[in-house]
Amino acid sequence: MTKPVAIVTGGSRGVGAEVSKLLASKGWNIAITCSSSIEAANEVSKECETLGAETIVLKADVSQPESCAQTVNETLKKWGKLDALINNAGTTKFNAHDNLDGLSKDDFLGLYATNTVGPYMMIKEARESLLKSDNPSVVNVASIAGVLGIGSSVAYAASKGALINMTKSLARALGPIRINAICPGFIQGDWLKNGLGEETYEFVKKSTEDSVPLNLTCTAEQVAETICYFIESGSTITGETLLLDGGMHLGNY
Repeated sequence: MTKPVAIVTGGSRGVGAEVSKLLASKGWNIAITCSSSIEAANEVSKECETLGAETIVLKADVSQPESCAQTVNETLKKWGKLDALINNAGTTKFNAHDNLDGLSKDDFLGLYATNTVGPYMMIKEARESLLKSDNPSVVNVASIAGVLGIGSSVAYAASKGALINMTKSLARALGPIRINAICPGFIQGDWLKNGLGEETYEFVKKSTEDSVPLNLTCTAEQVAETICYFIESGSTITGETLLLDGGMHLGNY
């Protein structure tokens, strides 16, 4: 076995699907996880295989430690190695930031379990295998929400802010595994469209593109390209948080 192997959590759609296909085109074998949309994940798997990759599809909820362990174990059972982990699985609850009654304790804990604890547990389970790789890498998919305190809800922003800080802590502790985070802004696609509703989605997309310095919002494909850069080319980079927001974080001064 000479091909490198990656695990992509939340790989059935959006960024997860695009990074799976991009890695497949670059000669990787891919373990794709999803928590519910198994049919969509199987379609992504088929596309990866047409690009020359071997794949496995696993139904796994990263908020459950046993699912994280099973994902790594099944990957090793298939290929005997692991070179990269992309912690992309995430969830949210859409709620206006000033609507304090719209979020419960369970909402916070549920988002934190998937968006923060899940990546931690995946890294914990993958650590031993990653250390055997010549170029071990972890990429955590965070969000500009975790930097600016914006986004779909306060709970979501808080969970992604914690993920960013955890990335730095683990990068310091787990070298030579390189651990980095990316923070996309508005990502074009069905996830936001379904969450916001099409009218609000188009309004937010246009207002964002009109206000940020680069006059754009990113695509899932562009996010996938950045993930692959960290995995394959960023050999001297760890503990970094890269913002993919068209310059939104600069503000309007």
